[in-house]
Amino acid sequence: MPNDKNYFYIPQIKKRNQKAALFKSLTILAIVFSISFLVFFLTDIVRAGYPAFTQTYIQMEVEINEEVAQNPYGALKGKNLKIASRAWLRDLPNLIKENPSWMNTTQILWVLANSEVDQYVKGKESRTKESERAYVDELRAEGKVERKFNTIFMTTGDSKIPENSGIYASIVGTVLTVIVTMAIAFPIGVMTAIYLEEFAPDNRFTQIIEVNINNLAAIPSILFGLLGLAIFINFFGVPRSSPLVGGMTLALMCLPVIIVSSKAALKSVPSSIRQAGFGLGLTKWQIVRDHVLPLAMPGIMTGSIISIAHALGETAPLIIVGMIAFVPDAATSITDASTVLPAQIFTWAGMPEKAYLERTAAGIIVLLVVLLSLNAVAVYLRRKFERKW
Repeated sequence: MPNDKNYFYIPQIKKRNQKAALFKSLTILAIVFSISFLVFFLTDIVRAGYPAFTQTYIQMEVEINEEVAQNPYGALKGKNLKIASRAWLRDLPNLIKENPSWMNTTQILWVLANSEVDQYVKGKESRTKESERAYVDELRAEGKVERKFNTIFMTTGDSKIPENSGIYASIVGTVLTVIVTMAIAFPIGVMTAIYLEEFAPDNRFTQIIEVNINNLAAIPSILFGLLGLAIFINFFGVPRSSPLVGGMTLALMCLPVIIVSSKAALKSVPSSIRQAGFGLGLTKWQIVRDHVLPLAMPGIMTGSIISIAHALGETAPLIIVGMIAFVPDAATSITDASTVLPAQIFTWAGMPEKAYLERTAAGIIVLLVVLLSLNAVAVYLRRKFERKW
C-alpha cells in the first residue's frame, strides 16, 4: 500500500465531486422545470385569452322606423334575431338617436353577434343549433361575418351578457384602490421604518413592536380583509365595496412589508455617513433627511412598489369587504361602489358560459402586464436613484 497520505483521501474527494455534480444537476433540473412551467403557463393563458380581444360582427339589413325605436327587438326577425346580441339590440334606440337621418330607412349595419355564435366562429365549443350554424356559414361565404377588435372588452364594465362584458369598470376601480393604498401605506410605512431604525431606543418595547411587524408580514391576507370589515365598515361606517375601504384594507396588508423593506434599506446605508454628519455638527434629523434617506430611497421605492404590486393581485381581502359585487358602471370617486380586476377575474371564472372563460384569461393577461409594468418601474426607479446619489 502506498505511503502517500493523500492516497487515503482520494475516495473522499471522488465522493465529494460526485455529490457536487449531483447537486449541480439537480439545480439545473429545477431551473429547467421552473422555466418550463412558466412557459407552459404563459402559453396556455395567451392561447386561451387572445381570442377575447376580437369579437364577431355580422352584416345585416336593419329597418329603422318609429316602432323599432320603441321596440328594438322588432328590427331583426327570424334567424337574424337569434344570432344577434341582445346587448346590441338594447343599444339600438340610442344609435338611432345619434343618427336621426336613419329614420324610415333600411340600413346595412354590422351587428354584434351573440356569444354562442362568436364561439362558433372562433372554432370553439358552442351551443348553437345546426340551422344557426348553417346560416352563419352561409353569411361567412358571402363575406358578411368578420372578427373585429373587441373595443367593448376595454371600454365597458361587467355584464350578464357575455359578449357585452368588459374590464373598464374594474380597471378604474383597481386604479382608485391602488391610489388609496399608496397614499396611506407608503408615507406611514416609511416614517415608521425611519423612527424604528434611526430614532427609537433599543429596548424591550421596540423589540416587541419589530417582532410583531415581522409576523404581520407573514399572516394570510384574508385576515386583513376580516380586520377591514370589522374596523372600517362595521365600526367607522366606511362605504362597503368602495375603493376607499379596499385601499385601506390593502394598506394594512402592505404596511408590514413596506416597513420591513424600508428598515433594511436604511440599515444598508453605511454608518460612516451618519458619523460624518455628526462630525460636521448636523442634527440627527438633518442627517436622516439629507443623507441617509436619499441613499436608502432606491431600496425603499423598490420594496414599496413590489408590495403594491402584490396587493394589486390580491382577491381574498377584497372579497371580504364586498368588492366582488356586480358593478357594471365605473366608479367616479373613491366612495362609489366598485370592483377590482382580480375580483372581476374571479367572478368570470365561475360563470357557466364559455365566452367568460376566454375573458377570464384575457383579464389575467392584462393583470400580468400591469404587474410586470410595476416591477419594471421598480427596477427603473432603483437604477435612477442609484445613479443620482
